[in-house]
Amino acid sequence: MKTALITGGAGFIAHHLIARILNETDWNIVTLDRLDYSGNLNRLNDILEFQCTPEQRKRVRVVWHDLKAELNPLVRKEIGKVDYVLHLAAGSHVDRSIDYPMEFVMDNVVGTCNILDFARSLDNLERFLYFSTDEVFGPAPDGIKYKEEDRYNSTNPYSASKAGGEELAVAYENTYKLPVYVTHTMNVFGERQHPEKYIPMCIRRARDGDVITVHSDRTKTIAGSRHYIHADDVASAVLFLLNYQGTFAPTWGNAKCPKFNIVGSEELNNLELAQIIADAQGKELNYEMVDFHSSRPGHDLRYALDGNKMKELGWTPAKSVRDRIAQVTNWTLQNDRWL
Repeated sequence: MKTALITGGAGFIAHHLIARILNETDWNIVTLDRLDYSGNLNRLNDILEFQCTPEQRKRVRVVWHDLKAELNPLVRKEIGKVDYVLHLAAGSHVDRSIDYPMEFVMDNVVGTCNILDFARSLDNLERFLYFSTDEVFGPAPDGIKYKEEDRYNSTNPYSASKAGGEELAVAYENTYKLPVYVTHTMNVFGERQHPEKYIPMCIRRARDGDVITVHSDRTKTIAGSRHYIHADDVASAVLFLLNYQGTFAPTWGNAKCPKFNIVGSEELNNLELAQIIADAQGKELNYEMVDFHSSRPGHDLRYALDGNKMKELGWTPAKSVRDRIAQVTNWTLQNDRWL
């Protein structure tokens, strides 16, 4: 039986990944977490209590560790033998990165280096997956969708720190032959997301009849847009990659580390998104277009990734993003303690 070490397992995306691994494999899971601003063991408790059998629950262990420190012998012993390392732990709040950039360098660069160092000490490691972000590419002009090997242009400390961690992962592939995959994912949403994120905030404000602010351009006429994707679809893509039996030739410049964009099925602007959420509740949408970028640099109007590589390999999201947004809206209203 294989074991997956998942960093940040009490985080939003990782707990959805844990649920899918438990349901689709017989793997054991060790989750490494420090339970800070983003981590919440209640997420894990929810999926283990309401979505899992007693036997599945026995396959999950939680180990406390702050990745700003190297993994000492006691922590390594507690983790045990590992076949996969899935590195999802990260500081991920853009606003906080603008206020506290060094905090994100420590979490996303130093923390990544420490887990990479641990991974290269493992015998017969099958895969190290570094979970990156669309934001490393920077804003996308109209008509442009960035491919996996396009240039980077970080516009805030969060995306720069994720790019730094990504380059360390690539370096460990090149230097130590660590079997690294890199994924880029954009604007993930789903059940039990942190309430300050945009979709939970829209659900709450639409429910209460409050004004929803919509990120726009300077003229306050064009709403920002994203390719939103449900966390369970992201988990599906990760498992697809871990089980994929094919090989990948080096890309231009003899780059050996394969990279994959995990992309939602449809690009939506933020006004369309807010309208879908209001419609799912039978509510009138009360909104205001706000030029965030001028007052708060680092918030880009449009991000866009090209998802054709994953599609050609045989993976696409299971459901439409509109159905997923309605699903999450209804679930959240029924479980409003997560708001």
